[in-house]
Amino acid sequence: MLQYASATGLVRMILIILLIYFGVKILSRLLAPVLMKYVVKKAGERFGGQFGGFQGKQEASKPKKEGEITIDKMPNIKTSNKNVGDYVDYEEIE
Repeated sequence: MLQYASATGLVRMILIILLIYFGVKILSRLLAPVLMKYVVKKAGERFGGQFGGFQGKQEASKPKKEGEITIDKMPNIKTSNKNVGDYVDYEEIE
């Protein structure tokens, strides 16, 4: 038995597809912020687990007084070595 598509069936199918499309679009707008907060929270926990202990130990070991200045990074001191190589004098040839 062969069935043919009717105009009402075609319109009904198009309406169902549009309803599903707009439903998914609206739900994604509502659920995207919740999903992003969850992802950021998990990434923060993972990052804090790896590097969070380092800062806590450093600050807890040295209590700072109010107005005290501390320098954490040592400056790079560049020294030049005078015995790098020989100086070669040259003349231009015309």
